[in-house]
Amino acid sequence: MGALPVLAATPARAASGAPSAAAATVVVDPSAVRQTIRGFGGMNHPVWISDLTAAQRDTAFGNGTGQLGFSILRIHIDEDQSNWSKEVATAQRAAALGAIVFASPWNPPSSMTETVSGRKRLKYSSYAAYAQHLNDFTTYMKNNGVNLYAVSVQNEPDYANDWTSWTSTEIVNFLKNNAGSINTKVIAPESFQYVKSMSDPILNDSAALANMDILGAHLYGTSYGNFPYPLFQQKGAGKELWMTEVYYPNSSSSADAWPEALDVSEHIHHAMVDAEFQAYVWWYIRRSYGPMREDGQISKRGANMAQFSKFVRPGAVRINVTANPQSNVYVSAYKGANSQIVIVAINKNSSTVSQQFSLSNSTASSVASWLTDSSRNVASQAGISVSNGSFTGSLPAQSVTTFVTQ
Repeated sequence: MGALPVLAATPARAASGAPSAAAATVVVDPSAVRQTIRGFGGMNHPVWISDLTAAQRDTAFGNGTGQLGFSILRIHIDEDQSNWSKEVATAQRAAALGAIVFASPWNPPSSMTETVSGRKRLKYSSYAAYAQHLNDFTTYMKNNGVNLYAVSVQNEPDYANDWTSWTSTEIVNFLKNNAGSINTKVIAPESFQYVKSMSDPILNDSAALANMDILGAHLYGTSYGNFPYPLFQQKGAGKELWMTEVYYPNSSSSADAWPEALDVSEHIHHAMVDAEFQAYVWWYIRRSYGPMREDGQISKRGANMAQFSKFVRPGAVRINVTANPQSNVYVSAYKGANSQIVIVAINKNSSTVSQQFSLSNSTASSVASWLTDSSRNVASQAGISVSNGSFTGSLPAQSVTTFVTQ
């Protein structure tokens, strides 16, 4: 696995019955901009499990009917160069469909590692050679038609029972002294649980920070209260903030279990709104608990991801709205191409709720909408008229709805 198979902290289910009548209007102001979104996606790891088929690649990275609309692919940098060819086919197709491709290593080549006090680590004398190893993979992929967006220094350095461990000091030293020679963007530290003690030292060291382009984090068991990162907001100007791996809420349930799968939408909501991540990347794309079932069909968890990934496209900018306008209702909004506004509204209540939206400085005359609930997956709904900049959305029980201005 990519991380501990730990149950992530799951918020309590909504209580039965209608929510409080005191619902706030969601004011959507395109001028109140936050982070730029890079996209949504998942991991392909053909060294550990079978590769995606040609049809499954199109389901994952295409954006037509019945497709996930993923715009990010994460791949593995194997320590053995003879395995690199296994990454090519899916990466080529994802890139051809417009996706960003980035890569993470679990281990350096064995010749570069040593065991000290029971901990496998990169030899300090091999830092330059390891940077070259990452460059070699970048060059290999480029020669095969895939320009990697970024490479990571290490997958989960702080949960390294089965792979190479790094301390925060070691990561800082590598970034300062060696990462500058890597010929693509650099991601660090990819802590398994968004442990800030792994990334604070990078943010507090100007030389290390200069050579880190993307602060990457995993969210296994991370509470929503630990999603915000004030130090990054203070010192991370010019850097990107990505969530590079998770499965949620667990790896034991079927991805089609409902309403459990609705937790995925809420998790993405908090990742976008509270943490202000720019990317949201699932673990295995195809798995019993993943966005694509083993039969290649989109799961309920996948449909919840698609309510974001199909409509909040790369380059969209999140804009401020009332994130929790009524009990158990969560809303986020994004400004896309041609000033199009995308609103994702999640209703975790066990009954339908009515939610009013007010669009500031908008000439939209209607909104289209798509719905995922217990019986429907990203299903197109009837258009809604906009009157004097406002419209009312009906949010079915235990559902997620995406509204797009027309």
